[in-house]
Amino acid sequence: MKLNMRALWLMMLLALALPMAVGIAPHSAVAQERIEVAQNNSGERRTLFDILFGRKKEQPKPQQQQRTTPRRSAPSVAAPVKVNTIEKAPDATRLLVIGDSLSIDLAKGLDRFYAEDPQLKIIGAGVGSSGFVRDDYYDWNAAIAERIGADDFDMVVVAIGTNDRQVLRSSSGVFDPLTDEWRTAYRDRIGQFISQLKAVNKPVVWVGLPPMRSGSYSSAMSQISSLHRLVAYEYGAEFVDIYERFVDEDGNYTAYGPDLNGQNAQMRKGDGIHFTARGNDKLAFFVDKSVKTFYRGGSITIAVADPLANSDAAQLQRPPFQGLSQVRMLEVAGAVRPLGDKPRADAGGLVVKAAQSTPSVRLQQLMDAPIGRADAFGVGIDPTAEEELPRLLE
Repeated sequence: MKLNMRALWLMMLLALALPMAVGIAPHSAVAQERIEVAQNNSGERRTLFDILFGRKKEQPKPQQQQRTTPRRSAPSVAAPVKVNTIEKAPDATRLLVIGDSLSIDLAKGLDRFYAEDPQLKIIGAGVGSSGFVRDDYYDWNAAIAERIGADDFDMVVVAIGTNDRQVLRSSSGVFDPLTDEWRTAYRDRIGQFISQLKAVNKPVVWVGLPPMRSGSYSSAMSQISSLHRLVAYEYGAEFVDIYERFVDEDGNYTAYGPDLNGQNAQMRKGDGIHFTARGNDKLAFFVDKSVKTFYRGGSITIAVADPLANSDAAQLQRPPFQGLSQVRMLEVAGAVRPLGDKPRADAGGLVVKAAQSTPSVRLQQLMDAPIGRADAFGVGIDPTAEEELPRLLE
């Protein structure tokens, strides 16, 4: 009986101790226990040891710092800053911008670029889908002849060629794009165009074609642009090569690049051909360098001063003019002497043009040189031969 009473007292003590161990009142032990279990989100079951002695508090895990990589600034696609165009002077220089759809956008960029210059007026006269191949659609040679007759411009900027990868029809036949016959006929049309302008002393700035997004199309445009460059140099026009200005680090097409403020911006439109407003502003910056070759202080000049005029040096024999722009003639001015000419008696004299010049270096002289000398060209005299030694020692 004593044992049973002792066991009963132990059971009663345990009943009172359990609620106290978990920190709740005895009268609500069951309800609070259910709340405790419901709030236990750890997913672990409590043991009798945890109930009697309490659970050891876990140390908080150190938070791992996430590595943050610097993000590149997103390309800006906002429109360029709007500029206020001031009123142009009545006698302002008239810059005509012609060509295909590229020239239409370029004219807007040049208009913004020269907005604060009262002495330069931009005249945009581009025709979309035009070119030098489809003269049945729009004949640029006939159109420029009319403008020359009207005398409504002072100088010309040309941006054209994106529509010229087509079959060319002429009086000589029908030619597939970029064949030899096609190239010949195409160059003739461009040459006729520039020669009309040069005949009336109208400076010409020809803008090359940029890279295109499509690989095959870009390759064709590069070939056409090369023809533009050759004809421009041949007829004395300024050529602006813009290809390298709109490529990435690997020399490939890219729609983005630094604008005039050095900010990464969208340069090309979604079609992979035309320029955005900021792209045209950048293009106008490079075109301006060639425009300034002729346009200075509100006037146009194509005259090139000859520093050798009215002097003895004016009679110097100079290299022939081979189609470079007139403003580059000073770069090739200088005296030229045939390699075989003997030096003049007076070293300070000038080499003047001769009425008739004959080659002073004959082929036989080259063959008489000993083998091993620079001018022997691999066919000279063998210096080891006995019969040739007297001549070599003279």
